Amino acid sequence: MPTNAAYAKRFDAVLAHIDANLDGDLSVKALSEVANFSAFHFHRQFKAYVGVPVARYVQLMRLRRAAQRLASAANGSVLDVALDAGFESPEAFSRAFRRAFGMAPSHFRQNPNWQVWSAVFVVPYFSRSFIMQVQIVEFAEVRVAALEHCGPPGLINESVRKFIDWRVQSGQSPVSSSRTFGIPYGNPDVTPPDEFRFAICGEIHEAVAPNSYGVRELVIPGGRCAVVRHVGSTDHIGESIYPIYRDWLPTSGEELRDQPMFFHYLSVYPETPQDQWQTDIYIPLA
Repeated sequence: MPTNAAYAKRFDAVLAHIDANLDGDLSVKALSEVANFSAFHFHRQFKAYVGVPVARYVQLMRLRRAAQRLASAANGSVLDVALDAGFESPEAFSRAFRRAFGMAPSHFRQNPNWQVWSAVFVVPYFSRSFIMQVQIVEFAEVRVAALEHCGPPGLINESVRKFIDWRVQSGQSPVSSSRTFGIPYGNPDVTPPDEFRFAICGEIHEAVAPNSYGVRELVIPGGRCAVVRHVGSTDHIGESIYPIYRDWLPTSGEELRDQPMFFHYLSVYPETPQDQWQTDIYIPLA
């Protein structure tokens, strides 16, 4: 399928760029520019398509080069190989190498096990047979009151309780008549816990009054979006997110907007049991 081929071609360019620039800037931002993909979505697209997170893939490629150098340059020190692979110390390099190969760098140098080496670098591409119900909708811009959670994803519920307190105290975004949204500004699977940000939002129809909760006004922009419904606890929402990038997007012919995805929570807790929760996942499209 042409769209799938074009999608694969862009990822081939990214993988070739990584291979040719192992000493360079291989951040999500830099690689998303190579692919001409939105930086907001690239980490999920990469993991869904390639099978491992960007940082893990880059590390594996650097370890692969290190293994080649260990086997071919008997006179080079492990320290030199470690620094070339982007590690700050031989100890950190040895730990990563041992996790990947099951042996110390010095042992690999003496007895290179290329069978293990080859097995480690089989990139686990996923099956493309998953069938999902994706709708494309025109989402209308919405004003929301937002409390931004900054910190480990496991502590989001504390921020949620704080936002609920604001809703009750202010009366500006009553749960019974106002929609509830969530905006993840990063992927919790790959973002360092202390850097993770997530906006907890409630629909409003008037300016947010000054408050001590840290709640402020945001606008979720309107526009075309792909929508998939997740049923069950939001703890497992990734199981519905990744197939969008892995299975639907490559063959859809669609491009992603440079804007974070967002969630529309359709159920109210505790009235609805967690296993029956419904959440619409919106992926902004260009």
